[in-house]
Amino acid sequence: MTSKPEQPVDERLIGAHDLALAALHEITPADTVGPAAGYTAEDDGVVSLTFHTRLPGYPGWFWTVSVAVVEDADPTVLEVELLPGDGALLAPDWVPWATRLAEYHAAQAAAEEDDELDEDDSDDDAEDDDLDEDSDDEDEPKARFHAGDLDGVDIDELDAAHDDGDADDESDDDDSEDDDSDEDDADDSDDDDSGDSDDDSDDDDFDDHDIDEGERSY
Repeated sequence: MTSKPEQPVDERLIGAHDLALAALHEITPADTVGPAAGYTAEDDGVVSLTFHTRLPGYPGWFWTVSVAVVEDADPTVLEVELLPGDGALLAPDWVPWATRLAEYHAAQAAAEEDDELDEDDSDDDAEDDDLDEDSDDEDEPKARFHAGDLDGVDIDELDAAHDDGDADDESDDDDSEDDDSDEDDADDSDDDDSGDSDDDSDDDDFDDHDIDEGERSY
């Protein structure tokens, strides 16, 4: 493959800086144009002269003025524009509204699916936690409760304790009754002894009376 031979560059075009600057000053203030940055040989003998730009917000951009010689006349200006250089800050490519809207809807649908998946994962994690808690509860020993238990208190145990207390009270009552019975028996015994003594005294009095009556009869 043979390379395309380089076309000769007209020296008048390379040095046409004053012509290029005059064209730039017609479309932009002079303080926005910096020093010359070089040139580029284009097709058909056209030369693009470049100048640094001092416009804020356009780093890496260059003012470009295309000049040419037509029919052996003096150099003339073909085009003036601001073009980006290598590494220039560029805006994103323009995208039609219909395409952007379709991409937006697709992104929204994908986000909703992700949210649903996250909710499902969260529900699964919650169920797993509940199962783990239930398993831990099953592993721990549990107190046995019966019908009528209240707030974890075994009513049967309370009834048994109450019955024991009643039995103790009845035993104490029996003992008290036995003591009272013994005291009554002792009182009855004392009464019997007193009665017997009185009877003996009466008998003795009766015997003395009989003796007196016998003596009197003789």
